[in-house]
Amino acid sequence: MGQRVAQTILKLGGSVVTVKEKASTPDTRAIQRLSREIARAHCESMIIIHGGGSFGHFVASEYKIKEGYNNPEQLVGFSKTRQKMVALNKLIVDALINNNILAVSVQSSACFLTEEGRLSYVSLEPITGLLKLNLIPVLYGDAVLDTKLGFTILSGDQIASKLAIALNSERIILGVDVDGLYTSDPKLDPKARLIEKTSLGELKKMLTKIGGAITTDVTGGMLGKMVEMIPAIEKGIRVSVINAKKPGRIYKALKNKDVLGTTLKL
Repeated sequence: MGQRVAQTILKLGGSVVTVKEKASTPDTRAIQRLSREIARAHCESMIIIHGGGSFGHFVASEYKIKEGYNNPEQLVGFSKTRQKMVALNKLIVDALINNNILAVSVQSSACFLTEEGRLSYVSLEPITGLLKLNLIPVLYGDAVLDTKLGFTILSGDQIASKLAIALNSERIILGVDVDGLYTSDPKLDPKARLIEKTSLGELKKMLTKIGGAITTDVTGGMLGKMVEMIPAIEKGIRVSVINAKKPGRIYKALKNKDVLGTTLKL
């Protein structure tokens, strides 16, 4: 692979930065704490991506944005979903800046196009330009234009995997609301066991056993995350799944310290 442009891709799940059960409700304490952890870690060459949580998913589900354009009534839903994501992104970028992080918002829907839900066009220049200036681009899952469907939902996980490959990243850190990858959904199965390390081959075998999220998630829950990570792992990019709701864990992951979670490698 070519020159490493972004060493770390940090993806903060919507379930971490918002209260997923309450529409348009940010988890301001978590956002502030994570901003402090990121600031303490002093990572160079990093991209931050966040999910939509209760800001994007409720509206997107109501108007069936992920399914594509089928009737004019959906247009207001597309507009509202985009605006909700802008609002959440502003809260997160404001918190990062207030902690002296050189964060810059990047509108995902202006950089990406999809074809039937899969990324088909990526404009890297705005992102690489910021990285060259030692700024930290902050992107997000978004309602985007789709060449076949009209529009759809592009998950932050798909963005993270695609950018990690395109920019030759060393690692992707997925900040989620559980301790890592389990043998089954820990929110439903008390016998679920944490998998601390696994290979790509083992991951593929396990995928059918991984449950989705309990609450409404138009991007596929944990199953969707793991499927999106496979192309990155195939390129030798290390993926860590970390509980970002537990104080200090994202900091440790960013510093390459021992931390409870799941590590996925080729």
